[in-house]
Amino acid sequence: MIEDLNPYIDAGKITAAAAEALSNLSPGAFCTHRSWGFGKIAGWELITGQITIDFGTKKGHPMQLQYAAETLTHIPSEHILARAATNAAAVRDQAASDPVGLIRSILADHGGQATADEIAATMVPSVFDETGFKKWFDAAKKKLKTDGHFLIPTKKGEPIVLQETSQNPHERLIGEFRAARHPKEQVAALDTALKSLNDFAKEVEELRSLATEVEEAAKRGGRIHAAKAIELLIIRDEICAKHESLKPGPEAASIASLLADSPAKLTEIFTEIPAAKYGRVLEAFPIAFPENWEEKVLRLTRTSEPRLSGEIFKLFVAQGKREAFAEHTRRLIRERSASSDYVLWLCKDRSKTLPELIDEELFAAILAAMEADLHADIKSKRLEEFLFEDRDLVADLLGKAERDSARQAFRKIMLSPVFADLNRRSLLARILKIHPELESMVTGDQEAPAERAESLVVSWASLQRRKEELEHIEKVLIPQNIRDIATARSYGDLRENFEFKSAKEQQAVLNRQKGELELMLNNSRGTNFENVDISAVSIGSVVTVEPSGGGSAETYSILGAWDGVPDKGWVSYQAVIGKALLGKKIGEVIDLPADKGIRSMKIVSIEPFTDLAALGSTEGTTS
Repeated sequence: MIEDLNPYIDAGKITAAAAEALSNLSPGAFCTHRSWGFGKIAGWELITGQITIDFGTKKGHPMQLQYAAETLTHIPSEHILARAATNAAAVRDQAASDPVGLIRSILADHGGQATADEIAATMVPSVFDETGFKKWFDAAKKKLKTDGHFLIPTKKGEPIVLQETSQNPHERLIGEFRAARHPKEQVAALDTALKSLNDFAKEVEELRSLATEVEEAAKRGGRIHAAKAIELLIIRDEICAKHESLKPGPEAASIASLLADSPAKLTEIFTEIPAAKYGRVLEAFPIAFPENWEEKVLRLTRTSEPRLSGEIFKLFVAQGKREAFAEHTRRLIRERSASSDYVLWLCKDRSKTLPELIDEELFAAILAAMEADLHADIKSKRLEEFLFEDRDLVADLLGKAERDSARQAFRKIMLSPVFADLNRRSLLARILKIHPELESMVTGDQEAPAERAESLVVSWASLQRRKEELEHIEKVLIPQNIRDIATARSYGDLRENFEFKSAKEQQAVLNRQKGELELMLNNSRGTNFENVDISAVSIGSVVTVEPSGGGSAETYSILGAWDGVPDKGWVSYQAVIGKALLGKKIGEVIDLPADKGIRSMKIVSIEPFTDLAALGSTEGTTS
């Protein structure tokens, strides 16, 4: 039909090159357009100088000859797009009987490589629907991997490449490992290869050679890339596990030796290695640090994500150190220094790990961790989301709490800046379901006498310190915060104003602290511990106890609610030891808490507390 175009060439309406291109676009031919996709030439209208194309979404679309020649690409009849359009049933049969051959032809039609999306575009919807294609393609890829002529990408979006010569996938991956210069690339190649380790060469010497190469690569990268070097040694050990004779000797590099050489990088190592390899690294700690491995591992819990916390717990259990781990966790909870990720792990695995720590103290630690994240502008909401998603968590934490503890938890939620109003109400409703006696805290009704909180007995010195703390918040911190908010507001757009957001969050924290202090002061009664009755242990007495089975004596001063200073032996009457001693007399034997379990102690003397000067100069605690 090119002769029919000569008048247009002579008239200068199209070029000779355009006429050559149009000669392939005769009626019935297939083509593609960069915007409208696959189409079929419906006809030529040379009187008007146009051709008409039926695209999938634009039937009977006219195009000027020169423009058509420049923008349309001819599709041969054997091309997969043409085959799918003219005989989809035949393509479907080939997909079932010869999926490898079909994909080979598709890749050839795409210049030797195509992504999964490009392959899907040739088959959907003419041959498969989307679900059917995905199922077929997933099965076909497994056959491609064993064929050897296809380079299968490890990342989504990268193309499958057709290779001229067959190559065993493992040989290619090992080749990539040997060619790589960076430990990250070496680990990536070997990790992929080891997913089917049984397909490796069966010759022991070949495995030995590979294991040696991997170990040497780990040694070279160990000082700079400790985490990747450790991963390489894990892979080395997996290779060596295939035959008894390959077991590394005592002089071989090990995970433990790399850890011992990198004591300052332990946290960094666990941020870089995959979670699936945590256990392999942790089990090397007792060998790497025989004198203080527990301390090294427990230090990781301050920043560990939930999966790592779980693996650390498994290590301590395997080493017969479960109670040491539990005591460490109790201290983090008591000090309110447990991270949100750590308490999230405790809550998620509460029935399988440390169920004895699931109580109101952990609930308080949860709120403290969430407020710390808010103050530090940490965006993660995983802990808060889990708190609301797990419908049994609040009941497990507060179900056995005494009335005063439940009331304190309720009050903290009401004052906390963490929760949006709707979430706050939802959480309070869950607490009311298990502690309906707290309804008055929501309605504002006067509590019944039996439900009124007992007054706190405190020293005059600690009472004055709390008053000064409240005054500092009211007269210094809150006014400064108001000025900070005004300054931040002047910076402009509040949606992108970090300073404004931070100042508003600080305002919520200060208001909560102010409210808590006001409640505490309204419920406190000062004393100087005069005229103490020493016929039995009471507030303001000094008690000496000694182990029932013999041993060193210990002395405790039972003081006000805010006067506890453990280093001085000063104990709040509300603390566990204070509650155990109150009301007891000389000669009585009581149980006091110990590092592990309890210990039996006998009261040998009771005297009045007289060191008021020291009490006035010491900052106590609220324990």
